[in-house]
Amino acid sequence: MEIVSNNPILKSFLAGSLSGTCSTVMFQPLDLVKTRLQNPSPVAIGTAASGASTYSTGSMISIVGRIVQKEHIFGLWKGMTPSLTRCIPGVGLYFMSVDVMKSHLISNEPSPLQAVAIGMSARTLSGVCLIPVTVIKTRYESGVYNYTGVINAFRIIYRTEGLRGLSCGLLPTLVRDAPFSGLYLMFYTQTKKLTTDWQKSSLSAPANFCCGIVAGIMASIVTQPADVLKTKMQLFPQKFDGMHSVVLYVYQKYGIKGYFKGLVPRMLRRTLMAAMAWTVYEQLTRSIGLK
Repeated sequence: MEIVSNNPILKSFLAGSLSGTCSTVMFQPLDLVKTRLQNPSPVAIGTAASGASTYSTGSMISIVGRIVQKEHIFGLWKGMTPSLTRCIPGVGLYFMSVDVMKSHLISNEPSPLQAVAIGMSARTLSGVCLIPVTVIKTRYESGVYNYTGVINAFRIIYRTEGLRGLSCGLLPTLVRDAPFSGLYLMFYTQTKKLTTDWQKSSLSAPANFCCGIVAGIMASIVTQPADVLKTKMQLFPQKFDGMHSVVLYVYQKYGIKGYFKGLVPRMLRRTLMAAMAWTVYEQLTRSIGLK
């Protein structure tokens, strides 16, 4: 405990990991629904039954109904293990990187451009480190692959597709996540300036949460197309040669609206998850003396 108390970098990592854990557990069902909305394949790979459920067709509500009907209520939390495997170190690494850059590279609160640069840099670092887990998580949630667990999925992907399979979709993942985090941090820091009076009162947590909601909605809309491309590439890596081919595929099959499939559940999840994570992180860092 003495090591933790004397190490601000470790404190920020642990605070970020805890905040990421809380938000991931709460909003995992929204991520599952988003993935299945974006996945057009009706048959799970490795199943013999040709009548596997078409989770991806229909509305968000109908998909939730099918999941509960066929997989019970706990089916909404399918993919929780890979999600936590990614988010616990990933969110911790992100917040630690943000804290290090803010304390060593700038003297005051970051400007809008500085906030974008810090958020993008921190997310790029965590995204590159955790891309294999992101691939496993996406496939696990999709209903297309019948993996029995994270280790099983890792072994199968590595044996059949090699390192390329474990890193497929890295570019669209970074194109989605880095701008999202940069824009989110910019919108979050700017909206917080409008609530300076609340930050000094007992209303600081609700104020931070509201700032997070606003920032998340704006950042989610801008980065939704990259999320669709990332999901396609990670589910069907053998089908696409690169970013260009998946961009054309989505446009030819769905038109412009195809780039925004799954926007509602993703916006709900990313917005609420980021708002929750930042609120918990802010409160934790105050309580352990980082702020």
